[in-house]
Order: sequence, then C-alpha cells, then structure tokens
Amino acid sequence: MTDLQAVLFDFSGTLFRLEEDESWFAGMELDTPDNREVDEHVQAELVRRLTAPTGRSVSMTPEALQAWVNRDLAPHLHREAYLHVLRESGLARHHAEALYAKVIDPAYWTPYPDTATVLAGLRQRGIKTAVVSNIAFDIRPAFERIGVAGDVDAFVLSFEVGAVKPDPAIFTAALEQVGVPAERALMVGDSDEADGGARALGCAFTLVDPLPTRERRDGLVAALWPHGIQI
Repeated sequence: MTDLQAVLFDFSGTLFRLEEDESWFAGMELDTPDNREVDEHVQAELVRRLTAPTGRSVSMTPEALQAWVNRDLAPHLHREAYLHVLRESGLARHHAEALYAKVIDPAYWTPYPDTATVLAGLRQRGIKTAVVSNIAFDIRPAFERIGVAGDVDAFVLSFEVGAVKPDPAIFTAALEQVGVPAERALMVGDSDEADGGARALGCAFTLVDPLPTRERRDGLVAALWPHGIQI
C-alpha cells in the first residue's frame, strides 16, 4: 500500500519525448562556410537543444536572453527563443521555422512505452494525476492521440498558469487542482533542478532518465515502485 494520493508528472523526457526523424532534415545544410551536412549527430544535437529542460546552448543577445528566460510563459517568446537557438546553431531561417513547427506539434511527440499503462493504472487505483510542464503550447492533444487524456486529472502548463518550474507556484497550482496536500504527492521528472523544485513544498520526488523511448521501456513503472505503487 501507499500513502500517496497524487502523482505529478513532467511531460518532455518523462511521459513523452521529441525524437527526430531523418525526414525532418531532408535537404537541410548548416549555414556555415563548409555547408556542413545535417547528419545524425547534428540532428540529435539540434533536438537536444530544443528539449533540454534547463541551461543555454548558444550565445544570446540581451533581447534573446530575455525571450529565453521567459520562453515557457508565452507562445511568442517560445517561438522567438527557439528560432534564435536554431539560427545560432546554423540553420537557415526557413529550415529553423520548419523544424520549430514540429516541436510545437503534439503529433510529433512519442510516448514512452509505459506512459499509457501507468496513467491508466493510477486512475484504477484512485490516485490523482497531473501533468506539470514548462511549455508554451497545448500538449493535451498528445494524450488524446494515444487515448489517455481521460486518465489525467489536471494539466498544469506554465504558459497557462504564469509560473515556471522550479517556482513553487506551479506545483501549488497542480496540488490545488487535484485536491491533494504536498506530503501525499510524488513528482516524477527528468530534471532535478526544475522538477525537483516540488520538494520545497514537501512533495516526494523521483528522477527519471530522458533516454530514447526504445531504451526506456519501464522507467515510469520503476519510478513508482519505491513509493509503494506497483503497476
């Protein structure tokens, strides 16, 4: 048995992952003196820069930095920030815009193999769930696409609530929406810095590795076991 009444989940690198497809980069070259090919290593690095939960990967002007810091609070700042990252990474603007369009389209995000099983299993056990994400676009369609939107009690997205992890305000909003006190909640995420902010309120926290989906078959199931939840 468990004393937990709610599990809060991060989105990117926890429940879903943005995984590049070679077709996304067809005809692209880096805008560099040698016109470097966008090979599989460059593809992986570009996607890493688009999905890393914290830190900076390119140089930024004061204006770009301002957009970057606040990127998860407004869609226009998110677009400005990530187009800057892609342009500084060497992509021509039209290629940067094409790649960014995929980033903000939930149809291009891949669920981890145990995402649906875990969300359904928690609902069956009467444990509330919330998705708590630093993001500036609506991710609900990603859950609808795999038939699990109804298994999530609350979507708490930074651009909708005006707070970004690790700010306690976003976790407080999630706890209020599911009606569970912090000491009865677990946060599961791939960033100790961002997701681990839930500990400041008294939540338990478990870190998962944002591996490719084919390499992490049961990471969510394993994350719940130490807390008395067996799915």
